[in-house]
Amino acid sequence: MNKSTASAAPDTLLQDVSSNSAVKRGIGFATMIAICIGVVVVQGSMVSALQGIGFGGAGFLAAALVAFLLAQCNALTFAELSLMFPRAGGTLGSYTEAALGHFPAIVAVYAGYVVVAMFGLSAELMLVDAVIDHLFPGMLPHTVVPLAILAVLTVLNILGTDVFARLQNLLTFAMVTALLVVGLTAVTGSANPAPAELAGAVQWNWDGILDGSFLGLVALAMWLLVGVEFICPLIQEVRDPERNVPRAMMLSLCLVFGIFLLFCWGASRYLALDTLTGSPLPYLDYVDAVFGKAGLIVAIVMAVTATCSTVNTVLASVPRMLHGMAVNGQSFPQLKRLHPRFGTPWVAILFMAAIIALPFLLLGQDSIVTLLIAASTSWLLAYMVAHLDVIVLRRRHPQLARPFRTPFYPLPQLAGLLGMGYVALNNSPSPEMTQTVYTLTGAVLLVIGVIAALWVKLVMKRGLFQPETPKG
Repeated sequence: MNKSTASAAPDTLLQDVSSNSAVKRGIGFATMIAICIGVVVVQGSMVSALQGIGFGGAGFLAAALVAFLLAQCNALTFAELSLMFPRAGGTLGSYTEAALGHFPAIVAVYAGYVVVAMFGLSAELMLVDAVIDHLFPGMLPHTVVPLAILAVLTVLNILGTDVFARLQNLLTFAMVTALLVVGLTAVTGSANPAPAELAGAVQWNWDGILDGSFLGLVALAMWLLVGVEFICPLIQEVRDPERNVPRAMMLSLCLVFGIFLLFCWGASRYLALDTLTGSPLPYLDYVDAVFGKAGLIVAIVMAVTATCSTVNTVLASVPRMLHGMAVNGQSFPQLKRLHPRFGTPWVAILFMAAIIALPFLLLGQDSIVTLLIAASTSWLLAYMVAHLDVIVLRRRHPQLARPFRTPFYPLPQLAGLLGMGYVALNNSPSPEMTQTVYTLTGAVLLVIGVIAALWVKLVMKRGLFQPETPKG
């Protein structure tokens, strides 16, 4: 990452981190897949998948295919960028400062990852609370279980990459196994046979595809396939990154796409449209319909492991982004601090845990959908910035080493820009919610933008859109 006072900061960051255990290449390919899948498959994506099938039937599958192609474009872009700046820890800030300047870099990281975590993971914790209350009404106080999960994962991430990797593999294996068991059992009818006739069943016709209305469901489908780039901030700690980072992201998207297709196909055999589209927790209805009360354990595993896996990955990735920005002079210097024994950015980890807990404690469960849509909107803006980074850097710095080059450039970047823009403008089911989402997201981004502008001008003493010359 290019330091604000000199272009040699990649070496500074490397030296800072290499003095401790943070640079151990301890993350293998299987763990990389677990990280990518773990941040994508969340309770919110399960709800979105089942609602999408209810709303669109075959049209939603077409929308999911479009979302899958856009997600692959995102993966190609992040693979090229992260391997151009491998010493920077794979942060969007390091790519953007070289392409567009420090102000867009700071806004992009905070909008695309800090704000997304603040909104999205708060909603995930609320969903855990709702599941616990639904399955064990009155047995446990509200907020206790989600806050305990957040606290435990925070401590484990401070302990270091090795602990994180083992935990992430276990969580992802349990989560994927539960989803596959539910999907396969539902498709085969091997537990409880599917109803011979289901009132208000999913319609598998081509109408929504032929008239183009399926495009309105792309935003919903996109939430199933975002997040694989969370492997990039860990690029210093993965084995053979030039080969494994692109493969891990693209293969993970294929696996997630297949898992959700199976999951949705099975749900269409057991759940009516009003349940798919109207239930606040349709995957619980799904498990109950397939397994009966015996599915209680499966439901708990699906819900808790999905949230734990995502929180675990975010606490491993985003603090490293913030650490890199602090080393680069783009954020508060306290975030540079590394644990003297474990080499982890412990201050940044605690900061992320605090801002995740804040909306969870202040807002109610009726805010879940709004928070998820606000998170996705902010995330999509970060993807658009990343695509711009690739285009600008190709033109401005063609001499830079690119261990991975996007095939068919610039088509994936242009498709990503147009697709992300469309999804961001059509990501809400009602005009009222659209206004709420953009008010919430806009207010937070405005605050971030003002602080970022003041920081760049007064602290860094740089031009807002003055790019740094990358080394190499």
